[in-house]
Amino acid sequence: MKTLAIIPARGGSKGVPGKNIKPLAGKPLIQYTIEAAREVFADEDICISTDSSEIIQVVHSQGLEVPFVRPENLATDTSSTYDVLLHALEHYKQKGKEYDIVVLLQATSPFRTGDHIREAISLYNQEVEMIVSVTETSSNPYFVLFEEDNDGFLRKSKEGKFSSRQECPKVWEYNGAVYVINAAALQERSHLQFRKVKKYIMKHEDSLDIDTPLDWDFAELMMSRRNIPQI
Repeated sequence: MKTLAIIPARGGSKGVPGKNIKPLAGKPLIQYTIEAAREVFADEDICISTDSSEIIQVVHSQGLEVPFVRPENLATDTSSTYDVLLHALEHYKQKGKEYDIVVLLQATSPFRTGDHIREAISLYNQEVEMIVSVTETSSNPYFVLFEEDNDGFLRKSKEGKFSSRQECPKVWEYNGAVYVINAAALQERSHLQFRKVKKYIMKHEDSLDIDTPLDWDFAELMMSRRNIPQI
């Protein structure tokens, strides 16, 4: 089965301005994802979808071609990842290349590696619509998450009689690192509407998705600790 890796990298970012090419531990953030993708895929099957000339320059400096410039209407704050994926698939279809699987790799996951990508792909089969990377959430809706009712009182988000968090069912959150998607299913509906989805579990320390300045500071700290020589 032919697989296309897509790395969306919009130029605009409000949480951390210019984050996709901002240096993290000496390397542009997007470089971590490019390097991980290259451990698994040939360059011709890696698609950087961006609207930014600056990002294109950084990608070219890595020796990787950018197949197209993403249209402005797909580069706004409200543009959906689904539309970005469909646009990329259509571009390659027009070039005579059709893919069976799409692997979505967000540039904001610098601790995801080629091994993670390979392991997620190994779980995929044609009976599922998507394999998605997850980590066990500490914000368990059976225990620590609450919503307001119509009278303004807090009620548990999910009812259950548990006296400790350890007794609660495990709950998983998408960590944004790896999505292995059935391309045919994606042509029919958004990956957010899929029902046949299975998990690929990643450790908390590999699951950081950079969205805020605090996330960035934490990533810098993690990188510095990982780079300390072991005695």
